[in-house]
Amino acid sequence: MAEADSPSVRWLKVLEPEELPEGRVVPVTCEHRTLCMTHHDGRYGALDNRCPHQGGPLGEGSIENGLLRCPWHGWDYDPLTGKAPGFDDGVETFEVDVREDGIYVALPEEQPHTPTVSDLMAQTMVNWGVRWVFGMVGHSNLGLADAFRILEEKGDLGYVGIRHEGAASFACSAYGKLTGRPAACLSIAGPGATNLLTGLWDANVDRSPVLALTGQVATQVLGRGNFQEVDLQAAFGQVAQWNQTVLHSSPFAELMTLACKHALLDRGVSHLIFPDEVQQIEPPEGARPGRPDGRVGDRSIAPSKGSLARASKMLREAERPVIIVGHGARYEMDGIIALAEALQCPVITTFKGKGLISDHHPLAGGVLGRSGTPIASWFMNESDLLLVLGASFSNHTGITPKKPTVQVDYELTSLGRFHPVDVPVWGEIGVTVGLLRDEIGEHGHRSRDHTEEVAARWRIWRDEKASRAQDDRGEGIASATLFAALNRTVPADAILCVDVGNNAYSFGRYFEATGQSILMSGYLGSIGFAFPAALGAWAATQEDDPRFQGRKVISVSGDGGFAQYMGDFNTAVKYGMNITHVILNDEELGKISKDQRSGEWDVWQTSLSNPSFAAYAEICGALGIEVRDRAALDGALAEAFAHPGPSLVEVRTDSALL
Repeated sequence: MAEADSPSVRWLKVLEPEELPEGRVVPVTCEHRTLCMTHHDGRYGALDNRCPHQGGPLGEGSIENGLLRCPWHGWDYDPLTGKAPGFDDGVETFEVDVREDGIYVALPEEQPHTPTVSDLMAQTMVNWGVRWVFGMVGHSNLGLADAFRILEEKGDLGYVGIRHEGAASFACSAYGKLTGRPAACLSIAGPGATNLLTGLWDANVDRSPVLALTGQVATQVLGRGNFQEVDLQAAFGQVAQWNQTVLHSSPFAELMTLACKHALLDRGVSHLIFPDEVQQIEPPEGARPGRPDGRVGDRSIAPSKGSLARASKMLREAERPVIIVGHGARYEMDGIIALAEALQCPVITTFKGKGLISDHHPLAGGVLGRSGTPIASWFMNESDLLLVLGASFSNHTGITPKKPTVQVDYELTSLGRFHPVDVPVWGEIGVTVGLLRDEIGEHGHRSRDHTEEVAARWRIWRDEKASRAQDDRGEGIASATLFAALNRTVPADAILCVDVGNNAYSFGRYFEATGQSILMSGYLGSIGFAFPAALGAWAATQEDDPRFQGRKVISVSGDGGFAQYMGDFNTAVKYGMNITHVILNDEELGKISKDQRSGEWDVWQTSLSNPSFAAYAEICGALGIEVRDRAALDGALAEAFAHPGPSLVEVRTDSALL
């Protein structure tokens, strides 16, 4: 028991007498300590709230036959002395003083925070440039969470507490796609960790840097089938490029250094597992946080002279070359556009690359593939050479294997992955296009000026879009109509997060990007991506990075996609995020219905029963607007975009009018 007259002891008021009736037990929190307060035989007791056996909360127990019973495993203690009758163990107790104004307890002076392994590793993470953590605090990650709390209070880290771990990993994936830097997602052991997997797979296949930090059961019970025990190293083995468990003897700062390094350089997922008790141990004397200094080399990979010469020769001799740009080229567009302007040739993009060049640029040819425009397919079919930069040849991209092709990629295994190409070029895309542009300048080229042809094809397509925007069956607004309104109202520098489904196909066809950054679940194609991605994009807009600071974040999905993570709309409200979500509500999984019809299947189990999403937004504390009349679209969108906090525009759409 603490000595009540010691100068290091403070008397703190914890209760009014009437708050604790005879024979009852209540938990009381005093600063950082939780007490179990008891009232037995007219006397008050104060015990440490943690049962010494399993950590059970004694304040949730009861007094039975004069003894305080632990609610977890039934161990008994004297409610006043804390002793366990018949045993030599017990619970720490504190002196109680009942005064006129309340019940006081003598508590020792709180000691300064002792740095832990978690503090060391969290600081290492910050040193490597990680600025955000998205996660859920729980029983098996409390030590690590406290380290993040300290850093957040210092202003070194931002933390977003989400409602579902899947939203956390999607937010991190989107943040990585946008910035090229990793954010971290935090979960508990077991189900919290497994909930991260879908978003992490999205990051894995789209080459987005992410740190996954998961709690784990204590090391002494690992392998015994303990509550919420999952073999996380095995579960994350395929999705993570780097995957390690933090042990008592680990080089702690070095582990986090390697995790950050692999996420950044491998452009993928790094996973660290933190057993419960390891998070709270003290690091070795003299241990210092890790830093990136001297750990990252020059990543400017130049192609070989032979491959560059072959690529240059084909490009200089082509009369109708076309540049095809994918998501992998997203940081190199200035150089790519300069090369296109030197050749006066069209630049078309994959769907994942939409927005990398403004559709109003004189050489922009729109999007290729299933979500694309006839402009892009026209130029690809009329070409005599394809210069493919940072793009896949999967069937969804729509890149033909029948044209002479030069493929450039920083990832060696991506070259010729789907079929042989004429000239595979391994190198950083920015470096390679710069060298190709130098070759064009020195030796000339045969490419014709495609500017007028590009303009003509756009005129044809815009006339077609305007015609489709007039379609109206009286069963909802046509997608072409909605995206025409978005063309008129979306800020030119907005960050757009787009879901999968009919909404994505319509977005690719009808929306004309003018400078917006566009994020999507590319190769995984996961429904539900858009809104949690907006959480990650919003985080980037809160930084001092001029590329993203202060930009409007807009997400677009169908009703099925939004419902996947609609609970995290409350997260946007909690943090006052300036996000507008646009829902195409047709009360149907419209893309699946379409696939069933095209495959000559019966349309089955694709109808949806939805609430009013606009009313839901209002209930959450945001702005919600429902639109059923096409004439109201522009005004509703403008109002939502101007709203300083979260907003939602629910557009009743006709899935038959794509």
